[in-house]
Amino acid sequence: MSAYWPLPPTPSARFEIPLAQVTALLQKLGLSGRHAVAEDLLRLVGAHVPLAQCTIFSYEGQGRPRIVAVGDRARTQALPRISQDYVARFYPLDGSQQVMQAELAAAQKAPPSHPHILLHRQKGEDIAHREYREICYELPQVAERLAILALYEGQRWLSVNFYRGLEHGPFDDAAIAAVEAFAPLVVQAVRLHYAGHVVHNELAELLLARLLRRCPELTKRDVDLVRGLLAGLATEGIADRMGIEVSSAQTYLKRVYRKLGISGQRELLGLLLASEAGAP
Repeated sequence: MSAYWPLPPTPSARFEIPLAQVTALLQKLGLSGRHAVAEDLLRLVGAHVPLAQCTIFSYEGQGRPRIVAVGDRARTQALPRISQDYVARFYPLDGSQQVMQAELAAAQKAPPSHPHILLHRQKGEDIAHREYREICYELPQVAERLAILALYEGQRWLSVNFYRGLEHGPFDDAAIAAVEAFAPLVVQAVRLHYAGHVVHNELAELLLARLLRRCPELTKRDVDLVRGLLAGLATEGIADRMGIEVSSAQTYLKRVYRKLGISGQRELLGLLLASEAGAP
C-alpha cells in the first residue's frame, strides 16, 4: 500500500499565498480549459516545493477513473498519454486504491466542511508491475508521487497527485509539510472545479437527450457533432476530436442543421433550450 496518513489537524508549515495566484486559480474552476487548474496548482505549490507534474483523477465506483486535469512543467509531452494508460490499464495496481478502500467509512462520516483528507506516497520501487513502473514512473523520470485524496459527495474520490522528478529526489519532510499546508485549499479548489465539470457535462447530455427525442433520425455522428458544439469546440476542434478532416466536419454540420431545420449555432441553441411539447 505504501505509506499514507490523514492530514494533520494543524499544519506544521504556513505560507503566505499571493492573492493574485489564488484569484487566477479560482477563475479557472469549472471552465472548459480544465487542464489549466492542474497547471495553476503546479505553479502554486511548486513555488514552495520543487515539482515536475500534477495529475487529477476522479474515482467513481468500481469503474475506470476519469482524468480531470493534467499539468506538466515541460518534462515530456507524453503526460496525457501516460494518464490514459493509467486509467485504462494500471489504476487497479495503484496503492491509493487500497487507501481509498480502507478509509472509505471514515471519509463518509466526515462533514463536507471538514473532509477526511489523506496523503499517500508512492515511489517507482514500490510498484512490482514492470509496465506500470516503467510507463508511469521511469519514462517521465519521476522519483516519487504524493497524492492528496478526499471523498466527494460521499461516493467519488478525488485524487490530486504531485510528482517529483529524479532531479528533485523523493519528498523530504519540508516538502511534505508544504503539501500538507496547501492540501485543504487544493481539495476545495478541485471539488469546485470537478462539480462545475459534472454540471456542465450532465447538462450537455440532458440537452442531447432532448434533441434526440425531437429528432430521432439523428445518427451517432450527428450527436457527436452537436456534443462538440456544446463543449465549446470550433469546427477544427470537433474535427480533431472525431478524427476527420475539417472540411468533412463542416459538411456534416451543415447536414445536421438541415435535418433540424435550422441554419446555424444560434438557432441550435434556441432549439435545445426550447420547452418540449407537453412539458411543464
